[in-house]
Order: sequence, then structure tokens, then C-alpha cells
Amino acid sequence: MQKRREFSCFFSIMFLILPTFAENIVWISEMKVQIINKSHHPLPAYATVASAGMDLRANLETPLVLKPLQRCLVPTGLFMSLPVGYEAQVRPRSGLAVKRGVTVLNSPGTVDADYRGEICVILVNLSDEDFVIEDGERIAQMVIARHEQVEWEAVEVLDDTERGAGGFGHTGV
Repeated sequence: MQKRREFSCFFSIMFLILPTFAENIVWISEMKVQIINKSHHPLPAYATVASAGMDLRANLETPLVLKPLQRCLVPTGLFMSLPVGYEAQVRPRSGLAVKRGVTVLNSPGTVDADYRGEICVILVNLSDEDFVIEDGERIAQMVIARHEQVEWEAVEVLDDTERGAGGFGHTGV
């Protein structure tokens, strides 16, 4: 009986310790992705071990002037082949957004796994000043993410929730 109690106590302690220990473990998985780089810039890379996104760079022959409230499609010179079940999300760079008012218009932009064309970024200048995009400038970041596809189930009524149809600020501003 004493051994069973000690064994039970050991597992109780482990269940208390393991969740705390597991929170501090970094799980890094790598996936090989085929990429063609027709620019003269380095491939996108993670800046730190914990980075989610990789910077995308403009691939331009001449600088491009983005006027206030103007949008444009900026080429990167990159082409890739993602595995089915993954997408590349093109997101704004926070520094460009806060310091210069430049952001990704369709944020996040999605690059599907079966797309084989050049990765381009739709930028918009929301500031009141011209913004000059130089060749090699970091213009956006790209995050590779898993996704699911759904099979729709047509119904007449949805299940009730506490929130219901409340949205668009229904809990306050």
C-alpha cells in the first residue's frame, strides 16, 4: 500500500511540474521548401530563433515612389513551392507602418501552396508624404502557416452561444 501511495504522489507532482516545464521548451521544426530567387538579394531568413516571420525585400531596377494614398504591386523576385496544407502569409512590417504609414493593403496576403508565380507585395502609403521604395528594402514579412480545408454542413439553425450574433464592438469600444 505504501508503494502505491508513493507512486501516486510522484505522478501528482509530475503533473504539477510538467506543464510549467513544457511552457519553457522550444519546439523547432524545419520544413524544406523549394524556392527560386531571381533577385540579387539573400533569401528570406528568420532574424532570431523565435521569429515567426521572414523579411521580404523589394526587387526593383529603379526606386519606386509611392505617393500618399497610392498603392502598388512590389516584386520580390521570389518563387516557391509550398507543401499542400500550408500557406505563406504576407504581413506588414511594424516599423514601416508606425514610422512611415506604409502597410500591406490586403493584410495578410495569402500565397497558396499551388501558386507558382512571383511573390509580390501590395503596398499602400497611408501617410501624407511620398515614400520611396529602394531596391532591396525590407517591405513586408512572410509567415509560413498550416491551414485546414473545411467541408460545409448545411443546417437550418446554429447552436446558441453566450455571444450570439453580437459583433462589431458589441462588448464596448
